[in-house]
Amino acid sequence: MKKILTSGLMAITLFAVTLHSEIGIAQTKKAKKMEKKILFVVSSHDKKGDTGESTGYYLGEVSHAWEVLKDDYTIDFVSPKGGTPPVDGFDLSDPVNKEFWEDSVYHNKISNSMKPSEVNPNDYVAIYYAGGHGAMWDFADNIEIAKIATTIHENNGVVGAVCHGPAGLVNIKLSNGKYLVDGKKVNAFTNEEEIAVKLEKVVPFALESKLIERGAKFEKSGLWQKHVTVDQRLVTGQNPQSAKGVGEAILKELKLIKK
Repeated sequence: MKKILTSGLMAITLFAVTLHSEIGIAQTKKAKKMEKKILFVVSSHDKKGDTGESTGYYLGEVSHAWEVLKDDYTIDFVSPKGGTPPVDGFDLSDPVNKEFWEDSVYHNKISNSMKPSEVNPNDYVAIYYAGGHGAMWDFADNIEIAKIATTIHENNGVVGAVCHGPAGLVNIKLSNGKYLVDGKKVNAFTNEEEIAVKLEKVVPFALESKLIERGAKFEKSGLWQKHVTVDQRLVTGQNPQSAKGVGEAILKELKLIKK
């Protein structure tokens, strides 16, 4: 009887130790995931110049990159003004948009986006500028977010942007005084695409032209074609159709850095 009791106690003890170990491993994995973070930048600007038309961040450019990155990285959101940013391209017939919008955790995060002053850049391995025409008005001159991006990049992190998101890149300077895009291959919403949507005289500057002015080697494809460019931990995409590809390229770059 004693032997049976002893064996039973040993089995229970072994089970408890194994369970504790498995829980510990799971918690460690979760903690590691929580430590790996990517910062998404979204616009706070809600009007296309004097047209009266609404704008903001483009939902698909957030959701399609988010879908690629969310299983490996925790994603946070920052906007120039913080709080609830205006959304454009609100199409829930797109299943990825729907998944993002109905995810209670991330819906709450983007609806309560951080102000730049609340961000510690050392917490992030990458920064991603989502587009939407709003970005053309409040990304380029935001010094605080530019400094966050500089720190992430100089910490061996990745800087990504899609469509009008690269408006956030035009004034980023590195510690050596050079523009981040200077001498690098870059992609963004093209002058031809801006003309095609009849907003070339509405936006405050031509994004393609400004990037070239900053020394970028601009690459592009035809109207609405997917195009993703990668150069020295800088990942850029041409239009909404390129958002998933930018997410995939950011993920690939981060895996290369870890090797």
